Amino acid sequence: MARPEKAATVAEISDRFRTSSAAVLTEYRGLSVSQLTQLRKSISGHATYAVVKNTLTAIAARDAGVTALDESALAGPTAIAFVTGDPVEAAKGLRDFARTNPALVIKGGVLEGRPLSADEVRRLADLESREVLLAKLAGAMKASLTQAAYLFAAPLSQAARTIDALRIKREEGAPAGATDAAEPAAADAAEPAAADAAPEPASEPAEG
Repeated sequence: MARPEKAATVAEISDRFRTSSAAVLTEYRGLSVSQLTQLRKSISGHATYAVVKNTLTAIAARDAGVTALDESALAGPTAIAFVTGDPVEAAKGLRDFARTNPALVIKGGVLEGRPLSADEVRRLADLESREVLLAKLAGAMKASLTQAAYLFAAPLSQAARTIDALRIKREEGAPAGATDAAEPAAADAAEPAAADAAPEPASEPAEG
């Protein structure tokens, strides 16, 4: 490859590293052109897949400031999935394709400046997608808000009923809590009052 072509290739790969949130290095030896096309289509919503030269890729990574890339993975035929969408979905696409096409070997990668081993890429594929996590978070927040609203509403409605009952008692002219207590008190007071009001027995007539 002529020097100007190498420089252009390095610049292109370097730009892909800069604009990607993650990159997954794979070995594609044994995959046909049609299989590579199928793979590109399967991850097209989240990543682009490019066959690269190892030496130029190492230079491009350094130019892009990607220091976490394990250059030992740049051995043998290499193709990189440059992730511009959801890294989880991209990892799932690569994993699922590798299950039916064992010639695709995941060698490692880098995610947000952090190195990834092949096992970590596979674990990344086992995570739930961003959309699923957001949906679960939204559901949890909705449930929490509903529960909070119920907890706030219950004491308030109870307080409102209590305040309303006190208002009615005040309007009737009875102090709060006095009505129930007055009834037994009145009953107790009635007995001595009745005793005081009872007429004394008539005295016997004097003997003549």
